[in-house]
Amino acid sequence: MSNFDTSMKEKVKEIEKIIDSFLPQECGYQKVVIQAMNYSVQAGGKRLRPMLMNETYRLFGGRGEEIKPFMAAMEMIHTYSLVHDDLPAMDNDEYRRGRKTTHVVYGEANAILAGDALLNYAFETAIKAFEIAEDFEPEKVNAMKEVSVARSLQVLARKAGIFGMIGGQTADIQAEEKECVSLEELVFIHKHKTAALIEASMMIGAILAGASLNEVRKIERCAYNVGLAFQIQDDILDVTGTQEELGKPIGSDEKNNKQTYVTLKGLEESRKEVERLSQEAVEILQEIPGDSSFLTELIHSLIYRTK
Repeated sequence: MSNFDTSMKEKVKEIEKIIDSFLPQECGYQKVVIQAMNYSVQAGGKRLRPMLMNETYRLFGGRGEEIKPFMAAMEMIHTYSLVHDDLPAMDNDEYRRGRKTTHVVYGEANAILAGDALLNYAFETAIKAFEIAEDFEPEKVNAMKEVSVARSLQVLARKAGIFGMIGGQTADIQAEEKECVSLEELVFIHKHKTAALIEASMMIGAILAGASLNEVRKIERCAYNVGLAFQIQDDILDVTGTQEELGKPIGSDEKNNKQTYVTLKGLEESRKEVERLSQEAVEILQEIPGDSSFLTELIHSLIYRTK
């Protein structure tokens, strides 16, 4: 096992601990929805978004604790989107990450509520960063930290909403009803449905670490490339992967009449675009002072994954 793989496993374990520490206790008359929430979040996965957030935070010199509530909140938002995406009204998938999806285990109604609850609880969690910021000294540092937390909340809300992920999901549903989808529409879907949360993750990491506005814009562009390449690779794997490798049914895009980058451009051109986007993302990272070696390797491992 390479040093990167070992480091990656350690970082994922640490992220899992952080996420678990913010999950609600399973008790009370609302216990079942909390169980469904926790079942969904604890299904595992790459923990890509909180990892990108934390690594970007470190790249810009961040060393505090205020990043942790945002890491957990981001994974909650990502998870809620998957819970709703798997519903019969959407993709109607029975498996996610190798096990039964939330609506199959808890029923449609509870899955809908669990998704709603995760979105709301994500913001309850992220707001806890204000409490952490207040612990800083002196007063001027407190004020700066609180401003960065507020800016991060603004990014999180926008990128997860109608001008971000939800907007992309809406366009994706509309595209299923069309016989032909343009490349422009497809890029819009990928940018908003997939890249938006990756953009938010890396931008929040930079903002909380005190990056300049220009640096945050660079990181947003880098994250856009990563997100788009990640989704194109997902389209490729839906054609070339296996259910054992992916932990979910293959060919679901075709089953749901979805046009993807692969159906529009073909496998070879799709792979070339993944290469171009990833190279540009790495070049942007290299313009930023600091050690970006792990972040660069992380991006390559995610973009060129086989599962």
